[in-house]
Amino acid sequence: MAMTIRVFLILLLFLSSTHLSYSLYEDQVGLMDWHQQYIGKVKHALFHTQKSGRKRVLVSTEENVVASLDLRRGEIFWRHVLGTNDVVDGLDIALGKYVITLSSDGSILRAWNLPDGQMVWESFLQGSVASKSILYIPKNLKADKDDLILVFGKGCLHAVSSIDGEVLWKKDFVGESIEVNHIIQSTDEIYVAGFVGSSKFYVYGLNAKNGELLKNDHKALPCDTFGELLSVSGDKFVVLDKTRSKILTINIKNGEISYKQKPISDLIEDSSGQAVILPSRLPELFALRINSHVLLIKVTNEGELVLVDKINNAAAVSDALSIPEGQHAFAFVQHEDSKIHLFVKDVNDWNGDLLKERVVIDHQRGNVDKIFINNYVRTDRSYGFRALMVMEDHSLLLVQQGEIVWSREDGLASVVDVTASELPVEKEGVSVAKVEQNLFEWLKGHVLKLKGTLMIASAEDVVAIQALRLRSSEKSKMTRDHNGFRKLLIVLTRAGKVFALHTGDGRVVWSILLHTLRKTEVCEHPIGLNIYQWQVPHHHALDENPSILVVGRCGPSLAAPSVLSFIDAYTGKELNSLSLAHTVAQVIPLPYTDSTEQRLHLIIDINRYAYLYPRTSEAIGILQREFSNVYWYSVDADNGVIRGHALKSNCIHKVVDEYCFDFRNLWSIVFPSESEKIIATVTRKSNEVVHTQAKVMTDHDVMYKYVSKNVLFVANAAPKASGEIGTATPEEASLVIYIIDTVTGRILHRMTHHGCQGPVHAVFSENWVVYHYFNLRAHRYEMSVVEVYDQSRADNKDVWKFVLGKHNLTSPISSYYRAEVVTKSQSYFFTHSVKAIEVTSTAKGITSKQLLIGTIGDQVLALDKRFLDPRRTLNPSQAEKEEGIIPLTDSLPIISQSYITHSLKVEGLRGIVTVPAKLESTSLVFAYGVDLFFTQIAPSRTYDSLTEDFSYALLLLTIVALVAAIFVTWVLSQRKDLQEKWR
Repeated sequence: MAMTIRVFLILLLFLSSTHLSYSLYEDQVGLMDWHQQYIGKVKHALFHTQKSGRKRVLVSTEENVVASLDLRRGEIFWRHVLGTNDVVDGLDIALGKYVITLSSDGSILRAWNLPDGQMVWESFLQGSVASKSILYIPKNLKADKDDLILVFGKGCLHAVSSIDGEVLWKKDFVGESIEVNHIIQSTDEIYVAGFVGSSKFYVYGLNAKNGELLKNDHKALPCDTFGELLSVSGDKFVVLDKTRSKILTINIKNGEISYKQKPISDLIEDSSGQAVILPSRLPELFALRINSHVLLIKVTNEGELVLVDKINNAAAVSDALSIPEGQHAFAFVQHEDSKIHLFVKDVNDWNGDLLKERVVIDHQRGNVDKIFINNYVRTDRSYGFRALMVMEDHSLLLVQQGEIVWSREDGLASVVDVTASELPVEKEGVSVAKVEQNLFEWLKGHVLKLKGTLMIASAEDVVAIQALRLRSSEKSKMTRDHNGFRKLLIVLTRAGKVFALHTGDGRVVWSILLHTLRKTEVCEHPIGLNIYQWQVPHHHALDENPSILVVGRCGPSLAAPSVLSFIDAYTGKELNSLSLAHTVAQVIPLPYTDSTEQRLHLIIDINRYAYLYPRTSEAIGILQREFSNVYWYSVDADNGVIRGHALKSNCIHKVVDEYCFDFRNLWSIVFPSESEKIIATVTRKSNEVVHTQAKVMTDHDVMYKYVSKNVLFVANAAPKASGEIGTATPEEASLVIYIIDTVTGRILHRMTHHGCQGPVHAVFSENWVVYHYFNLRAHRYEMSVVEVYDQSRADNKDVWKFVLGKHNLTSPISSYYRAEVVTKSQSYFFTHSVKAIEVTSTAKGITSKQLLIGTIGDQVLALDKRFLDPRRTLNPSQAEKEEGIIPLTDSLPIISQSYITHSLKVEGLRGIVTVPAKLESTSLVFAYGVDLFFTQIAPSRTYDSLTEDFSYALLLLTIVALVAAIFVTWVLSQRKDLQEKWR
């Protein structure tokens, strides 16, 4: 037996030596997580298709992204995500090698290296008043052999060197009160044109070398103007009058300003509707949209207007593109069901078509919103055209030769809200396993795996192994798994489109562009608000598909009309849609469901009425039974008031509506406006599971958590300290936090942080809240924790009562019962600024919690809740150490291995969502911003399962070796005993 033990120890040592590291191998990347990069809806686009170098398109987007895309495949060469308030106003190319961007209302000018995107220089332009921002780079104008960059912003015109970003001269127009609309190039002069008020047109002539004012002329127009001034040539402009019934043509010739006006009715018989001049830049032409028609109007040298063509159902018109032989081409598109017609025409030859194509496009992408064109030389030396199209759902397409070359789902860069849905159950008798195509592929796959195991795989082999693993992995199946890892993440984007993403690999399972959130004459500014679980069938009703509710509004105002959409979570089919006769100020999911598992919702409007959905008699019956148990609260941050509400009676309207209810105010808390302003509120998740209310202390004492779903955390700041950091001194700043019961309005806890200010980011879980803020006195960020306990239950510690079910924990809890609440709190310094905080959630609430912190570096840090335990002391006792209490330090540790995003960044991080898996140890994490990131984390390690990389083959080999060793030693032992008996 001694030999058996030695063999076992040798095998155990071999096993331990093969697993010294828990880090990811190169071929394991993407197996447990995925990362997707986007850029957002494109605003500006520039093609760079010179013969030498890579062909690319440079773009800036509504998500404040500047990027360079591969023109062949649509991949990102490089990109930069600017700050939230650093909006890109202009994009151009200087010196043929620098990408120039203007942002932050014309105050920041940057130059990026075209090939790799490295910043070359950055200039901060000073100004005193808010104004329109204009970036203009003269093509042939040079001052001291340096290409000028002309920038108007903040009421000033700057001439900037394109080599080093130095401001060569500056002209201040604040005194003239002119609103500059255009910068015009001349040989040695620069002309600035704009309005003073809405009826006086001004033109200033400046010296290009020093900015000296050379001439100043103005003209009073006969009427007020509407919209932007559009330049159709170097000396001609067009603009609409205030009534949008006339077109004014402004001509600058020899320093003289003249104008002409013409009614739109003279150009087209049916001129009813709102006219808008499209911003497309066409030489001697401009496009005017009226209803669904686009008029192309030519401006003659004498300033006369001539109708060139009328285009029906035109979606978008491009800018003009200069092509050889002095031609100028532009493109426009027309829609026809799921097809679009692309036309490219010569500005000066309207009879012929340079290009006419029909392209089939998924109707779920909506209409074409913008179009940019570029030309190329075909093999027969003729000119072809490619079109970059920005769709209604914010996706990006490149169309060439009637086909979609590539597409990007950049609408996913603007996720508004997220919810999760289960996948369907796998049907019995249906095998979803994929068989190998042939014996060669089977052998090739196993050879690759063997090379990877022996660490002799090349880079190409590693890629092939990873692809093989992804294909063979069960994580991408469209059915539920027993661990609950496979789900659908259903996201709502700012474009009004809903996507279902598979948690296995992040692919889009289905998508739908909601017609209720599309721009129409009735709903000009639709926005998606939130997405909710509507119907979640349990196991006894698996024949029903789950569905979700999408709430939207026709405009940012609370008084705007609202819409509801109901979508099948498995297929993406819109089941129903409603245009509401009332507004939506607040949506309250109730904890009640009907016989079909539809969840009841209350929608509160701005007129103090509550509407019940679904509008069924069964839902009314359920609500009537629970009428006295429905409470909610509302926060009026502008006036510093929090109110509690309850249902009162049916509405009294001219038309009887049994689903409408009036409500009454139960309580209100009015914060003093001269000293406090509400800057943050947060409450517990309605679906959070708490495993136990009892918490055993180190001295074997028991404390009971104050667990209630009707608890609200409120953070107030002094008015001077409610803005950005640095706007107030430590003496003027203070942060006051409250924990409030929203049923009774009782303030359970109040605490003041002197010398501190926001922004405040907080998360509420079980009986504790963690919040992040800035300490002005210490010049550092801080995180504080508050734990709330119910002291009234402290004398109920009889174990036998608990076992027999007579303990008061089994009795119902009422918010009207005045519990003796005690709190424990502690504050710690934290290194980083924070964008979002979330907490892990598990199925039973047994696993220890981790805080998921979205840092200013757009990464997600997992921090164990034990570091934010208010009972931490400098010298914990032995019992406290056994409990797991960490010695007290003034700062929270940041461990590089704790970043669940690894070395990746979720650019523009806005939110973090956690979803419990069926496996208690694991929580699913989804982070979204401009990028999307998904992963699985186990805060207490995977104590209830084996990891995916567990070597079953090695385990089997160990068992076989042990069995063989036992058999061999048994034979040797029998032989030895026999020899001893013969002696």
